[in-house]
Amino acid sequence: MTLDPQARALLDAVEQSGSPAFNTLSAVDARALYDKGAAAVQGSPPQPQEITTLSIPGPAGDIPTRVYKPGSDSGLPVLIYFHGGGYVIGSLESHDCVCRTLCVEANCIVVAVDYRLAPEHKYPAAIDDCWAATRWLAENAGSLGGDNDRVAVGGDSAGGNLAAVVCLKAKAAGSPRLVHQLLIYPGTDMSCSFASHETFGQGYRLTNELIDWFYALYFEADSDIDHWQASPLNADDLSGLPPALVLSAGFDPLQDEDKAYADKLAQAGVQVKYSHYETMLHGFIAMPGALDQAKAALSECAAELRNVFA
Repeated sequence: MTLDPQARALLDAVEQSGSPAFNTLSAVDARALYDKGAAAVQGSPPQPQEITTLSIPGPAGDIPTRVYKPGSDSGLPVLIYFHGGGYVIGSLESHDCVCRTLCVEANCIVVAVDYRLAPEHKYPAAIDDCWAATRWLAENAGSLGGDNDRVAVGGDSAGGNLAAVVCLKAKAAGSPRLVHQLLIYPGTDMSCSFASHETFGQGYRLTNELIDWFYALYFEADSDIDHWQASPLNADDLSGLPPALVLSAGFDPLQDEDKAYADKLAQAGVQVKYSHYETMLHGFIAMPGALDQAKAALSECAAELRNVFA
């Protein structure tokens, strides 16, 4: 297995630029650097018919969101999307290309949620915001031109973790009924105990040090990481959860926990598609301007959503 040449070129360019590691910066400076880097690799995503902003009531004030609509039809399916970034960085801007592409290619409304970030807002603030946004949108999708009966959640990395947790919370609460979970290289086990963390924890963008930095800023206590709201792989019972697409990358320290979660879902009787991009690295889905495999993965996600929504 060899790293994709385009991904290798991207890593080499970052190294040659002398750009500092995120974990050597303040959270505020890391966010600015991350968004700047994201803009450089987003390419030219498709243009939805309409992009607007919407404030959703949350547990600590209004939650900003960005709404992408593919057309003027009513009764469109809805994907609620949570961006990645280790609960510390990432924004509506950093994942704009992902949301635009899924909106147009899956012909669905995409609502990107700007949940609260650490260290200003510790665990479980991000979960609380995503859960509140999901419940509100499931009840009010019609006001956006959406279909209340066809609401899915998705996200990448930390956002994939949040999507998985929201599905577990919806199951525990008995509602809302979500039709799909799109889990793009999600964090599912915060203990970092799987072998891939050791094998791929250096040299491929998401390093062990960066993961430690994210978790140190997000979690208040070490014991937090064991709860299923932090590590959904630790949930006792995954039966009855929505069908899932679990996507992983071959040069990603999270890949073993991604496969373990897909396997545990399948063992619980959940319909699961597991898709492994063996030559890719963590974060690749948001880089369609630099990586052909990112375009392919986005199209796979969109196709899966179209099938589910149909």
